[in-house]
Amino acid sequence: MLCLGIETSCDDTSLALVQDGKLLEQTASSQADLHALFGGVVPEMASREHGRFIGPLCDALLKRTGVVPADIDVVAVARGPGLLGSLLVGVAFGKAFALGARARFLGINHLHAHIFAAGLEQKLELPALALLVSGAHTHLYRVEGSDTLHPLGKTLDDAAGEAFDKAGKMLGLPYPAGRHIDELANEGSACAKLFPRPYLNNETLDFSFSGLKTAMASYIASRRELTGKWDVCSGQPVLPSPGPERAVLADLCASYRLAVVETLAFKVRKALLREENTALRTLILAGGVAANSLLRGAMREIVEAAGLAFATPSIQLCTDNGAMISYLGWLLASKGYSHTLDMEAVPRGVRVPDDMLR
Repeated sequence: MLCLGIETSCDDTSLALVQDGKLLEQTASSQADLHALFGGVVPEMASREHGRFIGPLCDALLKRTGVVPADIDVVAVARGPGLLGSLLVGVAFGKAFALGARARFLGINHLHAHIFAAGLEQKLELPALALLVSGAHTHLYRVEGSDTLHPLGKTLDDAAGEAFDKAGKMLGLPYPAGRHIDELANEGSACAKLFPRPYLNNETLDFSFSGLKTAMASYIASRRELTGKWDVCSGQPVLPSPGPERAVLADLCASYRLAVVETLAFKVRKALLREENTALRTLILAGGVAANSLLRGAMREIVEAAGLAFATPSIQLCTDNGAMISYLGWLLASKGYSHTLDMEAVPRGVRVPDDMLR
């Protein structure tokens, strides 16, 4: 079974082909440089760029693989959550392609696709506990199958990825700032007492990072020399050169990163304790923030102590990509699921496969 996957949920346009669970090829176009001019994603511009690139990317994918539309059995497209305009571009393109190719059509939950991305590179032993950490979402799931995911906890306000990006913006770091905070943090020494570990004194598995972001804003406001420098010609933030100024910034980033990671690790340990009698076999770490080096190390320590397998995608599969959409599409199609062409995009989240046909 050959599945074409289409990802346009935010600012990355990506298409991929997965055949019988194996990734054949992937094409992608990032809009990061464009949105860096504004310090964040501009939804209208994102949707227009998707419309500009999705056709040529699809043509390039088919040309490189030698696949023709008639060869494709399933078209899977991210239907939510995400930016409505961006989602609509991918959904409309996917419907048209499926209709023309007489292929089955599937709308995919973007978050669930992140969780199963690691399955492209290793066998996922289920049931599993999954921590999904991205710019807009921080969720915990119990995963029993590609069509059976039970939410255990979620972010109540800011996600961990947003906490990184907003802190980086306050510091004057280039967009997207999460990667730069991680790189600077690796150069510094963390002060464990500098920032709070938010929303831990409760019985839930939910997250809240708005208070941590406020703590960073207050710290920066009292030390204006910490903000980054700006390039006069481009108007873009630049990282400081090696020296005392960069060393102070590195220590601050290391302290902030430690607070975020220890908060996530605390909730994961609590979730494992609650699920200890349910025969969990794996801990899955997924989403864009799964590329964070300290977080990956912390999750490895947890699974070693718990005696579980650890699954996380390679760095290139942590961010939004067509391969994860195509892979989950293949998994669900293999179980007989499909959508009709009147399926709608759902920007605030979608319960899959509740509205699928089987």
